[in-house]
Amino acid sequence: MKRIAVVASLIASLGIGQALAHEGDAPKGIGRLDHVFLIMMENHSAAEILGNANAPFINQYVKSANLATNYWAVGHPSLTNYLEVVGGSNFAVTDDFWPNWPNGGCVDNAPGSTGCNGAITPLSGNGQDVATPRTVDPTTDPQIGPQPGPAVPNNWSIIAYPQATYTAKTIADQLAATGRTWKSYQESLPGLVDGINYADGLYSNLSPASTWTAKTPSVQKLYAVKHNPFVYFRNVQENRDAAMDLSHVVDFDGNNGLWADLASGHLPNFAFIAPNQCHDMHSAGGGSPFCNQDANVIQMGDADVKKIVAAIKASPTWKEGNNAIVMLWDENDYANGPNQVVLTVETNHGPNGKPSNRQYNHYSLTKSLEAGFGLPCLNHACDASTEIMYDLFGSRGHD
Repeated sequence: MKRIAVVASLIASLGIGQALAHEGDAPKGIGRLDHVFLIMMENHSAAEILGNANAPFINQYVKSANLATNYWAVGHPSLTNYLEVVGGSNFAVTDDFWPNWPNGGCVDNAPGSTGCNGAITPLSGNGQDVATPRTVDPTTDPQIGPQPGPAVPNNWSIIAYPQATYTAKTIADQLAATGRTWKSYQESLPGLVDGINYADGLYSNLSPASTWTAKTPSVQKLYAVKHNPFVYFRNVQENRDAAMDLSHVVDFDGNNGLWADLASGHLPNFAFIAPNQCHDMHSAGGGSPFCNQDANVIQMGDADVKKIVAAIKASPTWKEGNNAIVMLWDENDYANGPNQVVLTVETNHGPNGKPSNRQYNHYSLTKSLEAGFGLPCLNHACDASTEIMYDLFGSRGHD
């Protein structure tokens, strides 16, 4: 281990990402976490949210929570960022395509959809991820300063990550292995009656094409599989292990959904919360144009975050143990500017209302959650260049 640490230190000192992605020792620097509620929002940079009059609750909330003022997405598009948050790697995924399902393939019944064109093989075992270049545009990011070469549109990362070996696991696998629990709460998750495949993505291969007889292209595409990273992994898709099966993917509504779980206090250790595409600030294709106007989706997203945060704090679970609410955006909107996004952390046990200007990204969040749960680091969360967010989570001491 000492030799690996020396090599990691050398790589970090050369200013490149570490190519030793794996599952390693548990990170330290954050006190124990019992429950984490992670609210994932969509496609807006920090500059588009902070100070925006259409998001009054969020702009008030960032003052009372711990705000990361120097937090970055890792890449584009959406799906890669979701995978990076929960698994510390892009797992060689480069687009928002739907997953292939074992014994069923990719079933595409949604009107006009092309999601199966590049369907993604279920993730399992080990593999090689895709390198992420450092592509900062100095004309729009004076904080970082001039960089060699021309400005690059749609900047991806302020740290270069070379290709590295990955282990196809997520924090859900790690929690399950230690007897703890997880759920992916997906608002407007379609059921068999409504057509599981509909939306900007695919949840399961179980829905027959006949479910589309009553549907029209004008129906809102609210749920998106690209915002549900866990279902891209073979062990979840195969639905064999009760600790990792599809029963952990639920809607906000229903007897085992988000609102019911919050009211009862029967919550998993890790709650991944993805509002639908009218409520996560993404916008939804088809249907009412109200959900496709930026000012409107920001207002709706702000209202939904307010509702979710209030319900979490009203839940009996919030008062038990050491808990945290994390709110973040996946990426900017592909503008030729900094891929810098909002992240806040509020805990029930540490100081709040303290901003941090330390440089963090999605891999920092993965590493910090693993530290709080006492789990091994995963993939790029193991990199020496990946900082733990100890100042945002109310650390009991920084190692």
